[in-house]
Amino acid sequence: MNWPRIPGERRVLCSGAFVLLATLEIAHVRPMAVLWAAPAILLAAMMIAWAAESAQFFISQGFALAILAWLQTLPEFAVEAVLAWKQQTPLLLANLTGALRLLTGLGWPMVYFVAALFHRHRYGKPLKAVRLADEHCVEVVGLLASLIYMGWVWWKSTLTVWDAVVLVIIYCAYLFVLTRIPPREKEGLEHLDRVPRLIVTAKPRIRVLSICLLFVVGGGLIYISAEPFLGSLLSLSALIGIPAFVFVQWLAPFVSEFPEKISAFYWARTRDGASTALMNLISSNINQWTLLPAMLAVLFSMSVGHPTPIPFDGRQELELLMTLGQGLIGLAFLVNMELAWWEAAVLFFLWFFQFALSPVEPGPSLFARIAGHSHWLVTYAYFAWFGVELMRMLSSANKLRVFMLFARHWRERVLKRAP
Repeated sequence: MNWPRIPGERRVLCSGAFVLLATLEIAHVRPMAVLWAAPAILLAAMMIAWAAESAQFFISQGFALAILAWLQTLPEFAVEAVLAWKQQTPLLLANLTGALRLLTGLGWPMVYFVAALFHRHRYGKPLKAVRLADEHCVEVVGLLASLIYMGWVWWKSTLTVWDAVVLVIIYCAYLFVLTRIPPREKEGLEHLDRVPRLIVTAKPRIRVLSICLLFVVGGGLIYISAEPFLGSLLSLSALIGIPAFVFVQWLAPFVSEFPEKISAFYWARTRDGASTALMNLISSNINQWTLLPAMLAVLFSMSVGHPTPIPFDGRQELELLMTLGQGLIGLAFLVNMELAWWEAAVLFFLWFFQFALSPVEPGPSLFARIAGHSHWLVTYAYFAWFGVELMRMLSSANKLRVFMLFARHWRERVLKRAP
């Protein structure tokens, strides 16, 4: 079956998942496949969330979340791997930047608003901010390191194998520091749901086997279900008479990030889980800022037959710059180790503005002209706001709390020096 393609480069860049459809020609999948594919992805997300939640009592929570994030981003890696191997240079950044903006612009605010909803229901008062545990300074600093280097990649407008080496080193250093964090104390068992509580209290051999099986089976389900799920959505859109590109342009970006959203919702609804939920998404951000570009550079060069840089055109530079701007403003919000309600609202509003206007073709009307410049407008807004936040950080020591916590963690956990 030949699916309709989105006319124009602009629309192609709006949906990383649709790039997969347009380029790889996914086979026709019956609409009824959604009845098994959607529950399979939901079950997989819950399984690996249970595994990570159980594992944090035996390894550091951050390291468990890093494993979880890697499994959750398998669909993104699969899409990008094929695009890189087929040397689809104009499309390589589409899925990468779209997924990253979705994680930060929709995922982070979702964590706050879900946590706030359950907090008000449980305690009858508003939740002003999601506060991070001190150990989560490692994830925030890890995100900063990846953003700084990808800023250099944007500046030189190429992605090379040497960049891949540096990005992998950054990720490995991030994992190394995470392993220095001790596991959680088991006094928190009463806050666990039934399944992870049973795993944590089981005999060691059963416990290890259960955690490994949940990680492996959950990751496998995500990998085999993502494409049928997306294909069934396309078939469903054709069946009910909606143009495929319109249907996918709005829903496809949510498909590949579905596992992260389920895990984040699962944790955000609990009293102390909102911080974990936010770190789950930030771990996915770090994965996609480091390992994913590194994989693109390596596979692209392998497909060519020799080390070859991936050049960026003007549109790709803008997409990457806007995504970097969003990452920087999100990072600026977290340097005081909390995400306030208004910060979550800002992230969502700016993301939704560019997301809603992306499908609109530029034209002579005022609305169409605004839509045609929406990505530039949002990019300016991100960097202007980051400038404001940077001035606030420099004027208040409390705004730099994440760096003081990381320095203490580095001194005590990595260098093994007494406080």
